[in-house]
Amino acid sequence: MSVRLVQYSDVENACDYPRQIGRLVRAIRERSSEDALVLGTGDNTSPGVLPLVTRGKQAIEFYDAVEPDVETFGNHDFDYGVEATLEIVRNSPQQWVSANVFRHGEPFGAEVGVEPWVTIERNATTVGVTGVTTQRTGSLNPTATEIEFRDPIDAAEEAVADLRREGADIVVICSHLGRGDDDLAREVDADVILGGHVPSTRLERIEGTLVTRPGDGGDAIVEVRTASDSESNIVRTDAYAPAMDAVETFRDLEASAGLTEVVATVDEPIERTESTLFGGESRVGNFVADAYRWKTGADLALQKSGGIRSGEALAGEVTVSELIGLVPFDEPIATASLTGEQLAAVFDGAVGLDLGFAETDWWHAHVSGVRLEWDPNDNDVSITQVNGDPFDPDVTYELATSEYLFHTDDEFPVLREGAQTEITDSTQYEVLVEYARERGIDPSIEGRVRRRY
Repeated sequence: MSVRLVQYSDVENACDYPRQIGRLVRAIRERSSEDALVLGTGDNTSPGVLPLVTRGKQAIEFYDAVEPDVETFGNHDFDYGVEATLEIVRNSPQQWVSANVFRHGEPFGAEVGVEPWVTIERNATTVGVTGVTTQRTGSLNPTATEIEFRDPIDAAEEAVADLRREGADIVVICSHLGRGDDDLAREVDADVILGGHVPSTRLERIEGTLVTRPGDGGDAIVEVRTASDSESNIVRTDAYAPAMDAVETFRDLEASAGLTEVVATVDEPIERTESTLFGGESRVGNFVADAYRWKTGADLALQKSGGIRSGEALAGEVTVSELIGLVPFDEPIATASLTGEQLAAVFDGAVGLDLGFAETDWWHAHVSGVRLEWDPNDNDVSITQVNGDPFDPDVTYELATSEYLFHTDDEFPVLREGAQTEITDSTQYEVLVEYARERGIDPSIEGRVRRRY
């Protein structure tokens, strides 16, 4: 018998746009039925503006609206600490599963009902579901350092074996591994891997296993028909009218949080699509990096591309909520004194990174006060100017960036904990709001990142 799987993932800041979250809710509702399972694959509680204000609890409104069957954890689902995560699990309607997340040597969340796997009957078919989360979560998320993320392939193999013994006709892995899904598909005997963590969509077979991904921001869901590959598809949510009950719920949340103040006006819309954020220099990236440099007085500034959230273009009257939504993290701005040689090594990390959430040809640095040349053919990056002067590898420069980059070893690993010369009292988004009030929002493309062909 055929079973349909309806997948959403990486909802993230879609909750900051009531009509967008309304379209996502409508799409899921219209694809739900007695023969369907609705499943989430992580990063559906955070990041975003409302997540910051509610500590991720706004997701419960979304969960109540779509009534999922199963959910697993993404790296951002731990953004507000372990206790906040457990409270969300406790109060949400779906069954949470995780095979590789542990705390103090015990399976994470067992006390609030998290299971390593679950079987569900649909349309005379036993569907087995387990979940795995990227092992890099501790590096990606400073608030998850007390949690252990075990090898996802080993954990998935054990869970899938258990599910087969329990008589599962179809085995599904809800995965937040990103590009690690390829290895998961090759190593583990699953029928379907519902993936997340990467903002691009996917629907393909890897050695007999169907691997999917809906992308981020609530722009799409995936519908899998287990009896026929040809009928599985990626469903764009912009084809749906918003569910107005969800729209009103999230509008009320936004208004009650005091996020509707207008701080600037944008005449020419500023795009923040995936291709804009990861394709090289962008207006939105220049705006963010300029704000960091303005706040600190540093010679140059760096914003990692993945830290700016994709979403609707900034246009017309721009609110506090929209600016927080660009970089919705409780991370302050920090500065570091670097020699020219060290700085050159930092920017070597702008391309060719082996990141689970990124494609291999993406660009990862938005900058201010520096001019870079990038050769996409060999991933070579060179600095030509800093603060208007020719680059000198023997000079010491002051760099402003998010304090987060000194924590993680995934991106720009030359920056290390303890290298900061100053940590400001202002978070990233507070700096953006302050800068917009003072200087407005009118960035342009200036040749800060030049491609060599």
